[in-house]
Amino acid sequence: MNTRDIDENVTAELARLRDSIDNIDAAVVHMLAERFKCTQQVGHLKARHQLPPADPGREASQIARLRQLAENAKLDPAFAEKLLNFIIAEVIRHHETIAAGEGEDEE
Repeated sequence: MNTRDIDENVTAELARLRDSIDNIDAAVVHMLAERFKCTQQVGHLKARHQLPPADPGREASQIARLRQLAENAKLDPAFAEKLLNFIIAEVIRHHETIAAGEGEDEE
């Protein structure tokens, strides 16, 4: 079946849904950008006060919180946890880089 054989109503509905998906993807990217701006500030604060880049207690509570939010939103909690773990790993990597840079400034 080629696209010429698809009902126009189906094509229009598909386009409408894809537009919504594109808008949501854009919002997700912007929200992640804002989140990382905040975590960069946290990284600088931690570095200035010689705090470790990772905070396992905070991470565990955030994962539990996000799993509950996911459940309430009818999203697979395991997926939400995987996503947060990916984000946390990236944040920790940024914090380690910031700490290394701040340490160099003090030498």
